[in-house]
Amino acid sequence: MGKDYYKMLGIPKGSNEEEIKKAYRRMALRFHPDKNTDANAEDKFKEIAEAYEVLSDPKKRVIYDQLGEEGLKAGGSSGQSGVPGGSYHYTFHGDPHATFASFFGGSNPFDMFFGPHRNHHNRSNGFHSKDDPFTSFTHFGFPGGQDPPVVHELKVSLEEIFHGCTKRMKITRRRLNADGRSSRTEDKILNIVIKRGWKEGTKITFPKEGDETPENIPADIAFVLKDKGHAHFRRDSSNIIYTCNISLKEALCGCTVNIPTLDNRVIPLPCHDVIKPGTVKRLRGEGLPLPKSPTQRGDLIVGFTVHFPDRIPPQSREIIRQHLPPAAQLCVIHYGSSY
Repeated sequence: MGKDYYKMLGIPKGSNEEEIKKAYRRMALRFHPDKNTDANAEDKFKEIAEAYEVLSDPKKRVIYDQLGEEGLKAGGSSGQSGVPGGSYHYTFHGDPHATFASFFGGSNPFDMFFGPHRNHHNRSNGFHSKDDPFTSFTHFGFPGGQDPPVVHELKVSLEEIFHGCTKRMKITRRRLNADGRSSRTEDKILNIVIKRGWKEGTKITFPKEGDETPENIPADIAFVLKDKGHAHFRRDSSNIIYTCNISLKEALCGCTVNIPTLDNRVIPLPCHDVIKPGTVKRLRGEGLPLPKSPTQRGDLIVGFTVHFPDRIPPQSREIIRQHLPPAAQLCVIHYGSSY
């Protein structure tokens, strides 16, 4: 039975040109004799080169798909359906290093580490990774590792955190062409799913969506949530804080204030006691969803700002003086309230 070139490159038969190039690049770097110390690495490297030579050539590939390796190499005349006309005959040139150099544009990516005068004694230097051909380069800070993450700030409103949402962000990045060397500019839309209750600082990562070059692993693209300012509320973890403005009369005599919510309701809040500086009211379960349990919610905490009148008429001032406790008593009350 003839060789299965698709299997050698680890790709299905229907793979396109770009997939074939990427597969060869991956496999050739993995089994290159300057990097792989296995006894069969040289043979494997040669098989990979032969597979690529055939599958990357449209004419050879058509013949191979129709007649297999034996038919491709045996030669013959046309006549089979789909086989190009004329005689055909293929023999691998036998130099996988020439294929490798041609693929990388005449340069060897290993030269950047081993130098142009390397020899096979380099194999004893301790770099024996088989799964990632650039592992040793990454460890020593040379090209070939993954680029650092590209982090963007993503501002979200409290309403978006309350309900959950999906944001669509367009990114522009460099991607390799089918030849594995040149690149193009490409736009892509990333759908960022923001779950209910997520906190500021939550990071959403899209692996390997950054710029792609022959020498690197594309960077991850990450978005970090940042709360937008709000006209009415301030966030405190899963609680939200609302500051209600009331008059001095309302603070002393009591009132009912209307408190808005994030889901556009209004909750009447009766305040019968005197509202002092620092007084807060708590509406349980009216805050943001809890990140780990979105069916539960934090609280809506209501604080108060008391607005004093600019002036009080003399007659009103006398009435107030008669009804409020004397200053000495107020001091005792204040002193006692701290214990």
